[in-house]
Amino acid sequence: MSDEADANRVAGWFGDCYGRQPEGVWQAPGRANLIGEHTDYNQGWVLPFALDRGVLVAAACRHDGMLVIRSRQAPGEPATLPLATVAPGRVTGWAAYPAGVAWALREAGHPVGGASLAIDSTLPQGAGLSSSAALECAVALALTGLYGLDVPRPDLAILARRAENDFVGVPSGIMDQSASLLCQASHALLLDCRSGEGSAVPLEPAAAGLALLIVDTGARHALGDGRYALRRSECDRAASALGVRCLRDVAGADAADGLADPVLRRRARHVITENHRVEQAVALLRAGDLAGAGELLCASHASLRDDFEISWPEADATVSAAMDAGAAGARMIGGGFGGSVIALVPADQSAVRTGIGEEYTRRGWPPPGFLDAPPSASAHRLR
Repeated sequence: MSDEADANRVAGWFGDCYGRQPEGVWQAPGRANLIGEHTDYNQGWVLPFALDRGVLVAAACRHDGMLVIRSRQAPGEPATLPLATVAPGRVTGWAAYPAGVAWALREAGHPVGGASLAIDSTLPQGAGLSSSAALECAVALALTGLYGLDVPRPDLAILARRAENDFVGVPSGIMDQSASLLCQASHALLLDCRSGEGSAVPLEPAAAGLALLIVDTGARHALGDGRYALRRSECDRAASALGVRCLRDVAGADAADGLADPVLRRRARHVITENHRVEQAVALLRAGDLAGAGELLCASHASLRDDFEISWPEADATVSAAMDAGAAGARMIGGGFGGSVIALVPADQSAVRTGIGEEYTRRGWPPPGFLDAPPSASAHRLR
């Protein structure tokens, strides 16, 4: 669906909710991470790109100090919140994400006032495509746009992350918000998660006769269930045991061999080797060898499965079936324990899609979802 059609749809729904037209419509994309998983909160490097689907927000100012939020994905759960009392712990469920953005902006001194928001999404929720960060970034653009605030995008990404970390309580890194706000079409974003500096890396699969395919395995995940936080704490403990501030500062994977705890050893080995895989992938992309990066995707998946232990049966089966059907590489993406797989496939995807579908049928699983993933533009105002 086109941007214009998306904008018209959510603007019409805003009218149904509030009996008036919105003052603007904003869209923020979800993201897929080509490589660099669980390196972001270890202050390492990641290589995400923006999807051509995301979260849309139609919005208008209010003068009563209230934040009123409606979501098409949660029609029976509207939220009406006095901005003056919005604080961590006082808002739960999906509404905590947009409320947290308003709180973070105000905490940073930006004079955001009341607003009516109507939210819609073209992203599958729980598929590891960062629908939560897309929601945060779309709301951040909407609120700053409504109130004429000029907040640089890297700063806006930090505030959106603060909403997720300090308001919602999910200890995520900066990758998802940065990807949604900073990516360029036909490029991935090489993001240094310590400095916040990013650079565009060419990512044009069609020019190489390839395509990027997202496979929604149907196994849902939730970052707030504690397992994501556990992995983060394990990484912190591993870094401490190695005498460094974070695992980014460990130069070689052999250093992890000195850890007495086998669990911490595996966690550290994944992060250290994954950072190296990001560097290798960037070199290949800048040399025009996208196909050569496929092997790195497979190595990343094996590391996430065996060392970080966050894969799940559908992801493992999807990667195996994709490779058997001619993919150049594939791996799980996202926080883990459910969600999606990314596969680098021939431009004619039919054999890979068929092979994966047949494997799901053989195992008695519901059919997977398939999503074309051309590297797309960052968040922007639609009208």
